[in-house]
Amino acid sequence: MGGNLSAVFGVVSLVTALAAALWAVLRLRARRGIATATQRATYEVLHTAGLAAEPLRGGLSAAGAAKAVRHLRALVGAAGMALTDREVLLALDGQGAHHGDQLLAAARKAVGVGRSTVLRESELHCDLVDCPVRGAVVAPLSADGRVVGALVAVADEQPAPGLVQATLETAHWAGDQLALAELDSSRERLARAEVRALRAQISPHFIYNALTAIGSFVRTDPERARELILEFAEFTRYSFRAHGEFTTLAEELRSIDRYLTIERARFGERLQVRLQIAPEVLPVTLPFLCLQPLVENAVRHGLSRKPGTGMVSIEARDAGAECHITVEDDGVGMDPTTLTAGIAEVSGAGSDPADDPGQHVGLSNVDERLRSAFGDRFGLVVETGLGSGTKVSMRVPKFHPGVRATS
Repeated sequence: MGGNLSAVFGVVSLVTALAAALWAVLRLRARRGIATATQRATYEVLHTAGLAAEPLRGGLSAAGAAKAVRHLRALVGAAGMALTDREVLLALDGQGAHHGDQLLAAARKAVGVGRSTVLRESELHCDLVDCPVRGAVVAPLSADGRVVGALVAVADEQPAPGLVQATLETAHWAGDQLALAELDSSRERLARAEVRALRAQISPHFIYNALTAIGSFVRTDPERARELILEFAEFTRYSFRAHGEFTTLAEELRSIDRYLTIERARFGERLQVRLQIAPEVLPVTLPFLCLQPLVENAVRHGLSRKPGTGMVSIEARDAGAECHITVEDDGVGMDPTTLTAGIAEVSGAGSDPADDPGQHVGLSNVDERLRSAFGDRFGLVVETGLGSGTKVSMRVPKFHPGVRATS
């Protein structure tokens, strides 16, 4: 799913970049006085399409239709233009408002049968002697194989074949924009679902152990118990926040520090932590709860069956246009083929973390979200071996279109 989304958004970005490049060339040629009429017309079409695409990418709504309809009318060259969903006339620009009920009825019929239609003047009854409307072209809007509405071009003369074809092509293009809106919405829903799944996988283990650790200090060291409760409260507030698909590395590390504070209360000197963070990468944006499962896996792997002290190392360094992050432990490690199978199966968690491939569901979740956000080149890299510990690495671009941290 992540790869397909990345491919679609990559095509959209490419088209946008080409339009911007064309505009830059046209501006340069215009200054030199050599821009042709064809070039100017091409720019006008691309520019108008871009203005219409932005509100359509928000979905088929009254607000978006009101912003898009006048640009769609300019693309078609119609006397009037209306946008409907399956039941309601959302917006109308130009001529034809007094025919609103008739246009909506025709749109509903076209939506129902999934076919375009041409309304002649005789089908648009009107009491106005000087009514300028002479016909209309009604074209269904299809997004991802579903008819979601209709585009209605109003004509001030008998609808000619040119107007019919322009309306059909514009409706097809508008449907593609609405399909991209559906992909955007699906991507957001998927990201929220993945975060919920990650919380469900991580939280029961940690919450039980954290409360047990805090309880052990209530009688012997009440002040420390109080501090741990506050750390636990801040950790859960961050982990269960209701919004924000992305966060900053600084925020993620702050939450991880609270997590490690509580884990140190459990393991004492057995848990050693080494941090090496370059200050310049702290503002880098990455998917929410992206490092937490890696650190939890490192703690569980490093201490579950390893006798004595276990070390968890977290490193984030500046690498030009990217930030390179690694989470490493010196625990018992595992057979790489077992790790691959565990991630592929994404099975449920069992009682023994060391034997359970399902513990790596967090790695799979993070890998998919990284690829969905930044592209397939930015997945996780896992290095492990029996008795050799585990090292998980990721690359995060410092800047990426559409990726922004929210609080």
